[in-house]
Amino acid sequence: MITDRPAPSPAPLPASAVWLVAEREITAKLRSRAFVIATGILLLIALAAVLIGGLASRSASPDAIAVTSETAAVAEALPDVEPTLVADRSAAETLVKDDEVSAAIVPGDESGFGFVVLTKEDAPTSLMMQLSQVPKVEVLEPADTDPLLRYLVAIGFGVVFLMAASTFGGTIAQSVVEEKQTRVVELLISAIPTRELLAGKVLGNTVLAMGQIVALAAIAIVGLIVTGQNELLAGIGAPVLWFAVFFLFGFVLLASLYAAAAAMVSRQEDIGSTTMPLMMLVMAPYFLVIFFNDNPLVLTIMSYVPFSAPVAMPVRMFVGEAQWWEGALSLAILLATCAGAIVVAAKIYENSLLRMGARVKLGEALRG
Repeated sequence: MITDRPAPSPAPLPASAVWLVAEREITAKLRSRAFVIATGILLLIALAAVLIGGLASRSASPDAIAVTSETAAVAEALPDVEPTLVADRSAAETLVKDDEVSAAIVPGDESGFGFVVLTKEDAPTSLMMQLSQVPKVEVLEPADTDPLLRYLVAIGFGVVFLMAASTFGGTIAQSVVEEKQTRVVELLISAIPTRELLAGKVLGNTVLAMGQIVALAAIAIVGLIVTGQNELLAGIGAPVLWFAVFFLFGFVLLASLYAAAAAMVSRQEDIGSTTMPLMMLVMAPYFLVIFFNDNPLVLTIMSYVPFSAPVAMPVRMFVGEAQWWEGALSLAILLATCAGAIVVAAKIYENSLLRMGARVKLGEALRG
């Protein structure tokens, strides 16, 4: 007697297989209470930092300014200023250059106001707004950006890259080893090709990481708008876009390497032995950009190194030390490195995934 048997389910296409794995990674992470709480805390910290910075900038102390006998009457009519009487323009310039006063009002006929404002780097906004007419401003020692703002922006990019790359890179590594340790990977690769499994893991965690980046950017924009920091928002908009693009490909590069490194071990306790070099690559840009954010040479070198370019190039864009073509060249180098790393990582992952027991040596993983 012939009985009808149900036809076997067709194997999933590569694209659908990749998305199935990615969806599994995303769902598992979003169901994790620890991940949701940690993300919420991170977003609250970012919002608080923006709001506190905006409120601090609003509650500035009165401007200390230097005046001569001819311009003392002008200063007396201005609120929120602390005038210091000096003998002449030369004495006023000395106080400005020594940072003892933020500006000086001295006699001058060139602008038609009867006086000019002397500043060292930038004209105090509060002082300029208090003047009924805008006088001529002479900048004695121009500066590209505020050193403190430059430092804070460098820290911001460095912290976001460090936290996102290390968090989701570690997640990929733990997921790979857990599947090996429980033998679930044997069931997975019986239905899904090994490389599609790797691509799905990288894709899923990339979506999560980029989601955090977009959320942080949205909170920063809202915070800057609410606190009235429109000038800073206009200056940081383009660098944030550059950072998002660089982070996308930089994370794919690191994520594929994290998965490959984790595939070389079979126990959670051994993950650190293979992922430690990658962790150092993630931490290095953070510390370098903090210590050398005011060093153009070091930043330029970092902006062309694939592992540090996602942090260094946006900082250079923000301070105006890089042209658009430099960003494009750095991105091209990152893309080429990313493609090469994916090829190598796929080979290591494929050759090591089913090998249990002792740690697989790198040479053996590459040879197969």
